[in-house]
Amino acid sequence: MQTLIDTSVWIDLFKDKSGRKKQQLTLLTDNHEIVLSRFTQLELLQGAKNEREWQLLETYLEHQSYLEVTTSTWHKAARIYFNLRRRGKTVRSPIDCCLAQIAIEAKALLLHRDQDFITISTMTELRQEFVEW
Repeated sequence: MQTLIDTSVWIDLFKDKSGRKKQQLTLLTDNHEIVLSRFTQLELLQGAKNEREWQLLETYLEHQSYLEVTTSTWHKAARIYFNLRRRGKTVRSPIDCCLAQIAIEAKALLLHRDQDFITISTMTELRQEFVEW
């Protein structure tokens, strides 16, 4: 099974100096193929504090597996946002709709720490799990 890990999880993981979160994530993803999206790559790199951190992240990220978007991903992600808004549900970022659609298309589990994915899952086929540290 593929597991797409959202930026919200990666940020917490990288900040954890104790190693406990890494152990928990390893247990959650045992026998899963870990994948990322290009949005996660973008968000992690743009958050680099300095050149050294940028280089470390860039090296790490270039060796990861990515789920890529298709031509229809954009249209379907916009539809998710539109449908939610019509029902009075607000998602803070259209990127979250894109990530959800990428996971749906790949039939991947999305691990996250973002309430928006729970909202999205109420109206889509998104398989998601909120990571509790």
